Amino acid sequence: MNLVIDWIVSNYIELIAATLGLIGIFLQIRQNHWYWLSSIIMVSMYIIVFNQSGFYADMSFQFYYLAISIYGWYFWISGKEKTSSKEINTKRLSKSQWIFSLLASGLFFLIIYYILTKFTDSQVAIGDAFTTSLSFIATWLLARKILENWLFWIVIDVVSTGLYIYKGLYPTAILFTVLTILAFVGYIKWKNSLPNEATN
Repeated sequence: MNLVIDWIVSNYIELIAATLGLIGIFLQIRQNHWYWLSSIIMVSMYIIVFNQSGFYADMSFQFYYLAISIYGWYFWISGKEKTSSKEINTKRLSKSQWIFSLLASGLFFLIIYYILTKFTDSQVAIGDAFTTSLSFIATWLLARKILENWLFWIVIDVVSTGLYIYKGLYPTAILFTVLTILAFVGYIKWKNSLPNEATN
């Protein structure tokens, strides 16, 4: 019992952040703008967790995610349809935007991987760079309420789960296992909410 208590005391920041992540994903699936507030608090805590664990790219990404969370909260609230009180509609990526998103992810990966291998002692440079590069795109798509953000998150969550198990971040690994499942749910629910004319 003492070992459990000691572990909780030593990892309470990660536990709280993981809990907020679970709460946030349900708000995200429901397209509730309060999701962004939970993410602001969560990413602030994960800056500490990832720094201590050597996930330097993930840590740096949290600053970007913090800024996007503020933007997303504003956009989801103020970006409502001009003609009604309804919130903005979910949209799809066009073919050209798909190509741009994948190319941008590849470019981000190369830059982040180079930085990690040259300037840090990261032991998970490839995985860290891969998930972080995709996360840059996925977060922007989420902020703009674009359906395909969920497809990016599914890939990110699966790879991240393996990385966090490898680094012993078990609460976060459990969180990302659940997030993988919920990302499928989110994709289906958002897809069903698409208006017939939904194009981007």
